[in-house]
Amino acid sequence: MAAQSARLLVYFLTAAWLAVENEYIALASTTLSLRLIHRFSDEAAKALKFSPSETNGSAGVSSWRKKSKDYYRVLLSNDLHRQNMKLGSHYQLLFPSQGSNTVSFGNDFGWLHYTWIDIGTPNVSFLVALDTGSDLLWVPCDCIQCAPLSGAYYSSLDIDLNEYNPSDSTTSKHLSCSHQLCESGPNCKSPKQQCPYNINYYTESTSSSGLLVEDMLNLASGSDNTSNTSVQAPVIIGCGMKQSGGYLDGVAPDGLLGLGLGEISVPSILAKAGLVRNSFSMCFNDDGSGRIFFGDLGLATQQSTSFLPLDGTYKTYIVGVEACCIGNSCLKLTSFRALIDSGASFTFLPDEVYEKTVNEFDRHVNATRSSFEGYPWKYCYKSSLQELPKVPSVTLMFPLNNSFVVHNPVFIINGSQGVDGFCLAIQPTDEDIGTIGRQDLGDSKTMSVTSPPDGTPSNPLPTNEQQRTPGGHAVSPAVAGRAPAKPSAASTQLISSRFCLLRLLPELLLLLNIISAFKANTGIL
Repeated sequence: MAAQSARLLVYFLTAAWLAVENEYIALASTTLSLRLIHRFSDEAAKALKFSPSETNGSAGVSSWRKKSKDYYRVLLSNDLHRQNMKLGSHYQLLFPSQGSNTVSFGNDFGWLHYTWIDIGTPNVSFLVALDTGSDLLWVPCDCIQCAPLSGAYYSSLDIDLNEYNPSDSTTSKHLSCSHQLCESGPNCKSPKQQCPYNINYYTESTSSSGLLVEDMLNLASGSDNTSNTSVQAPVIIGCGMKQSGGYLDGVAPDGLLGLGLGEISVPSILAKAGLVRNSFSMCFNDDGSGRIFFGDLGLATQQSTSFLPLDGTYKTYIVGVEACCIGNSCLKLTSFRALIDSGASFTFLPDEVYEKTVNEFDRHVNATRSSFEGYPWKYCYKSSLQELPKVPSVTLMFPLNNSFVVHNPVFIINGSQGVDGFCLAIQPTDEDIGTIGRQDLGDSKTMSVTSPPDGTPSNPLPTNEQQRTPGGHAVSPAVAGRAPAKPSAASTQLISSRFCLLRLLPELLLLLNIISAFKANTGIL
């Protein structure tokens, strides 16, 4: 019996370890510890969040040891919280109340992708830029220095943009300096003071500053068995009173929706509130249209690549590129780390990788090198045809033979007679970490598009068949965490955030439970 129990133990331990290994083998060396405290100790009272008045101050925890009404109130609150954790997210998908559509206006709005969102009660609409390289959702508000909001100022708009006024919303609340999400708290004169924010972006002295408020973000939900319903979610909003740089020159004139890993970002807040799962997906098409969904986990069959740590911790959407390929030729010594950033229009490679890549591209192009005034790219070519000549694809290779194919990695320069020329739309950076922006990413097997359930949103994502065509582009689902003070928002440099790998914890606990059960039942450990 002991031998049979031992074999059974080995089987369960092996199965449990395989489950752990299949999740995140890189965390195999992680130390897991457990400390027990007595339920009537002072430490337990603090953990259950009893106030000094509830524990009779200096009398310690004597009152709640008697199982007062406060004792049961806190226990009930903790039970409800645990039930919510077990039940998972309340909605399968969430998207902006005006629809999941996104759009790009090209050069008119800095080549970024935008979507309409509704904020406050009554709701006010804002056309916000989408940026995975930053965290904060901010909109022009009580403006001191903001971009023009008149539709007549922009050739792509036929309506005026809006300015947010927190005092006009019955659901708005000031965020105090004592709030856990107020990073400027230590610099405030009083903990009751309204929390200020100041974000300096890397692009051309671009910044946004103002005050933080909490207000409702109006969303819609969809799932397999329900029709779309309205959802109001409290989120943190930057009341952007003063903008500078690119934000005064047509980039995100009506605000920016940060989709980074920070606790203050909308995806993080929605997940923490239990409204949706801790992920989101975006899809961009060649015609400038696209989709965004919160809580989308992607297709079960899609390929993926892991995020990489920065300085020992998981901070932002960084992936590892094993090699760059031009056409069918994969180049040696071209591995690098890259930031996935929807706020960057183009792709940036570290200097050494850039030189090898562009030289190989130049060798494959049957056209004359040229230069075009006003264009930033170094490798440009004159076209003798009225349409674009054949150019080689650029492929980024990831672990496990996953690939990210850019079929037309060029910016076309049109003239009066057709195509005057084209430029390789890749830039060098002196940073160790490159950037994968939003240029043509067609046929990418690694970053596939995700379809929502049938009949949920009124404007569903492309079908699986459409995903295989060069027209569909996507950023794979990302898990929320924490980001630093220098986001990208159409920048080209690295920003930080925090990435928390909690998915492994259930498997580790399962492993410990199996060991404990066999120790108690068989006595062989």
